[in-house]
Amino acid sequence: MRVILPYSVKRKVKAMKYILAPSLLAADFTKLGEQIKETEEAGAEYLHIDVMDGLFVPSISFGMPLIESIRPASKQFFDVHLMIVEPERYIDEFVRCGADSITFHLEATKDPQAVIDKIHACGVQAGISIKPGTPLEEVYPYVDQVEMVLIMSVEPGFGGQAFIPESYDRIRQLRNYIEEKGLTTAIEVDGGVGKKNIREVIEAGANIFVAGSGVFRKNTITDNVNKFLEAF
Repeated sequence: MRVILPYSVKRKVKAMKYILAPSLLAADFTKLGEQIKETEEAGAEYLHIDVMDGLFVPSISFGMPLIESIRPASKQFFDVHLMIVEPERYIDEFVRCGADSITFHLEATKDPQAVIDKIHACGVQAGISIKPGTPLEEVYPYVDQVEMVLIMSVEPGFGGQAFIPESYDRIRQLRNYIEEKGLTTAIEVDGGVGKKNIREVIEAGANIFVAGSGVFRKNTITDNVNKFLEAF
């Protein structure tokens, strides 16, 4: 049985430490264990796990059984991104299955603070995400309550989309807000992040980078991870 450490002793994201989070959604599921191991050995500290319910977003991905099955195979930080309605209903189970961090969508719940509190009560880090069309200011009341804010730079629900250019300004605005408030909240960016635009995303102010196709497609996973890490 996996032991859940008290929240106070969980490791926290250091401000402006750059972290690559390969997105499991883009992996070859016939070689899943092998590919996860390769990302870890290449130096990717996080594994980004998208959970979709077919309601909040059109697609359905995977859930608790998959997370539980791969947990023993990796020491990576499991960055679980819930794209589901009523996320508060499932937090306990995702933590039990091995999540180190749970990110939910502001748009998916009536009481974001209650969701944040429940995640922390389970002993893991909390993240909050917003869609591209959601005004950035709506997340401000929660920035000091979470370890991470996830900026979606594509419409959530499908992999392989192009980065929305307006996302750069959203990242800059959020980074400025965080610094003005004297916070250490991390900024994660998900969607269309690749080797061609990683420097621009870094310069905008993000420090955690979700990459799917850029890690798991073309060349080898090791080569792809190394190219991202070289940009850091």
